[in-house]
Amino acid sequence: MVSRKWISDLVEPRKAGVLSQVYDCLMLVAIVMGTVPLLFREYRTLFWYFDIFSGVIYMVDYLLRWMTCDLRSEKPRWKAFLLYPITPMAILDLLSILPTFEVISSSYRLAKSARLLKIFRFTKIVHYIAPLEIFVTVMKKQWKLLLAVLLVALFDIFITAIIMFQSEQEIDPVTGEYIFKTFHDAFYWATITLTTVGYGDLSPVSEVGKTLSIISSLLGIGIIALPSSIITAGYMQELNRRMKEENGEQETEIREDKNENQ
Repeated sequence: MVSRKWISDLVEPRKAGVLSQVYDCLMLVAIVMGTVPLLFREYRTLFWYFDIFSGVIYMVDYLLRWMTCDLRSEKPRWKAFLLYPITPMAILDLLSILPTFEVISSSYRLAKSARLLKIFRFTKIVHYIAPLEIFVTVMKKQWKLLLAVLLVALFDIFITAIIMFQSEQEIDPVTGEYIFKTFHDAFYWATITLTTVGYGDLSPVSEVGKTLSIISSLLGIGIIALPSSIITAGYMQELNRRMKEENGEQETEIREDKNENQ
């Protein structure tokens, strides 16, 4: 009889065992097939089969993960079952399943309005590619630092936008209107300037505006570099931790083999 532990190991990505590897490959195929229709504007007949195949695989995977979630959680069994549907990855999995109902029948209005939710099907690939999974883990662990940097960036953008909106009173000779017609224009300009993107569709012409652009660009270099350093440091720490765990597991297996031989 198939045990719940066996099913849990089966759906867990990168687990040892031929069947687990086959399951991983099947999920990767379903992810690719579920994403392909998004690369075309015309919906072809072949894509219907792609959507049905990937949708069924997603549903089965979702149910298997739900019925074994307590084995992968430190929470009490009843609590693990109750909270699993509202975990971030479970929500993304559910959103990737919804478009399948629109494929089966166009009468599902809710699903029909959610065709763009197909993009969430690609998020499942995080489970099966180790570097991406490590990146997500780092984001979870470092979210407080990243949030602090985001708040600093938003504060800087907001203040810069206010100053620019009030100080840049020049009229665009082409349109006969203010260069920054609304605060949204100023906020948009401040954002692309801080991130050093600089599309060039909006740019100040006054001396005050140009000076503010220089200051904002210089600040942007430092602020934008902070998340990169935080994520890089966290990624290396997580990678080293996992390597130590793997080495520890290998050493334990070697000791057990030696004891058995003796």
